[in-house]
Amino acid sequence: MKVEIWSDVACPWCYIGKRRFEAALATFPHKDEVEVQWRSYQLDPSLPEHYDGTELAYLSERKGMAEDQLRGMFAHVTEQAAGVGLRYDFGKVVVANSFGAHQLLHLAAAHGQADGVKEALLSGHFEHGEDIGSRGFLVRTGTHLGLDPEEINQALDSERYADDVRQDFEEARSLGVTGVPFFVIDRTYGISGAQPSELFTQALNEAWQATHPLVMVPSGDSAACGPDGCAR
Repeated sequence: MKVEIWSDVACPWCYIGKRRFEAALATFPHKDEVEVQWRSYQLDPSLPEHYDGTELAYLSERKGMAEDQLRGMFAHVTEQAAGVGLRYDFGKVVVANSFGAHQLLHLAAAHGQADGVKEALLSGHFEHGEDIGSRGFLVRTGTHLGLDPEEINQALDSERYADDVRQDFEEARSLGVTGVPFFVIDRTYGISGAQPSELFTQALNEAWQATHPLVMVPSGDSAACGPDGCAR
């Protein structure tokens, strides 16, 4: 079974959704037969490589929301993140374009390290005030997880994976994805948002049963009991 997850490194609910999905997957009886693929999405492709201001200022400017309203939103999201063991610090968030980070994720996927790199990018952005638009941070992150720093620099310099990132964007649009995180199970079940773990558990079970139906084997006269008694 394959689960594709569209998300943005700059999306706070995407990290929370990752944790909630992981909790469901950990208890799923067939977890070893589930392939998880991280797909790219950008909430604001027009964002400059670096924004000279805070997350509060950025959202206030771009979304036209009042600062008091945004502070309330930050508090709510921080509380939800804490509920799954994450320590968000919106005061430290560095606002930057995530396109380079998505290219790194595609390189990491080619080496079987996508999940580790995704985790490190999200944690760096929301918990540690790292700059996801910084080449130094991207190289350091990939190298820490076993990628070759020279290959990282070459891939980013040549934009080797840029078309793959854009293809993810296009595929999201074709599927009708308008927000992230968005989970697609076997291209049959779609789940929008950082839903509770129980919902992910239900979806995984239903998707598995749909593709692995129970096959009844004729029992003949084998011993069994029913409403009318037991066979002799």
